[in-house]
Amino acid sequence: MEDRRDPIEEASDGSLDLYDVATWESRTRIDRLSSILWQVIAGSARIAVVLVAFLLLLGIGGLAALTDPQTGVLTVLSAIPAIGLAAYVYSTDVTSREPLSLLVATFLLGVLTANFAAILNSALRPYFQLLGFVGSALFFYLIVGPIEETVKLLAVRLYAYTDDRFDAVLDGAVYGAMAGLGFAVIENALYITRQIPNEGLDLGLGLIGVGGGITAVRALAGPGHVIYSAIAGYYLGLAKYNPGNRGPIVVKGILLAALVHGTYNTTVGIGTGVISLLTGLSGIAPYLIYVVIYDGIFGLFLLRKIQRYRDAYHQAHAPPADGSEFESEMTEFE
Repeated sequence: MEDRRDPIEEASDGSLDLYDVATWESRTRIDRLSSILWQVIAGSARIAVVLVAFLLLLGIGGLAALTDPQTGVLTVLSAIPAIGLAAYVYSTDVTSREPLSLLVATFLLGVLTANFAAILNSALRPYFQLLGFVGSALFFYLIVGPIEETVKLLAVRLYAYTDDRFDAVLDGAVYGAMAGLGFAVIENALYITRQIPNEGLDLGLGLIGVGGGITAVRALAGPGHVIYSAIAGYYLGLAKYNPGNRGPIVVKGILLAALVHGTYNTTVGIGTGVISLLTGLSGIAPYLIYVVIYDGIFGLFLLRKIQRYRDAYHQAHAPPADGSEFESEMTEFE
């Protein structure tokens, strides 16, 4: 809602004490108690969300996946492209550099909130499987895209968004990218854990052979998460500075990110097959080509939005054309 005032406050010249009539501030003991209780309730809600997410992480074996040395090595290798993309988005911030503490916290929250998506996707998938390709497409557009982009945005909203150092629209894209990176890391870790042999791999040729192929596939999937959530995050930042339209702006960001996400999941198999047929390539090469083309298109969309913000920032901070800022102060004789 817009910052509106009661008719009494609007008509008042400021001489009236309107406390508990049309305005409010913390004055009495019960006021202070109410403020403290609200802070406790709000903080407890955040803690509860994080705690539930952590328990889900334990429940689905995510912590073991992250702490296993073999899985850890493969996960780090698979995350390199996503890390590079997130770092690039961070470098485009033309305002102030974001503090490491907020970046790390958002990354970790991205790891945790991903578990909500894992549970919901698994629970809802069976309802779409009987419909074949149409069911898969509906599942990707109606379930996977919206849920995954929402939980990644939740990772930003839980902490960084409420911090005073989140002080520009573009910060939303930076923190969105970090949440997407966290999501990609835990998703890769879980996928790698389920794909490698139960007896594990030797930290030598086995890791390079079997693990290398899995890592390459997951490495191509990671950057998409960063791109999608950075787009949604940008709109979260825009919403923070447009409180009168906060809800529609956040929804727009999620819709855009979910649409791009769902389209990727729906078309990646078809696109890879078409490229294989046209080029005669096999193995991972057609998949690589498709991912580079798809992520390139929407990565460019994201970068154009960032560049538009950067251009507007430089324009707004440019010195006046008439050079008036260099005018000297008037002397006592003028």
